Amino acid sequence: MPTFRKKPVEIQAVVIADLIRAARSDWPALPDWVRDAYEGGTILVLRDSIEIVTLEGRMLGGRDDWLIRGVQGELYPCKPDIFEATYEPVDRGPVVPDELYQD
Repeated sequence: MPTFRKKPVEIQAVVIADLIRAARSDWPALPDWVRDAYEGGTILVLRDSIEIVTLEGRMLGGRDDWLIRGVQGELYPCKPDIFEATYEPVDRGPVVPDELYQD
């Protein structure tokens, strides 16, 4: 049987507890894609979880779970252990001012 490796992709993600806290007290602190999903009815913020409309139907994400925005903009919850085993932070390196690239 052939073996396959997952292609390296970059996703956006936020811990659901942080999302719930910001939704209650610091709305502007939420990433734009989370605010857009809420305003579009894709996520519903509950007391200790969120309800997410996914490609597979409605799912609940608990406080310790991650909300992931995939490569095609799809949203889904991910358990912390799976997230840790699958993803790592992207190192963008230092920001270099544009004027350093001018001749």
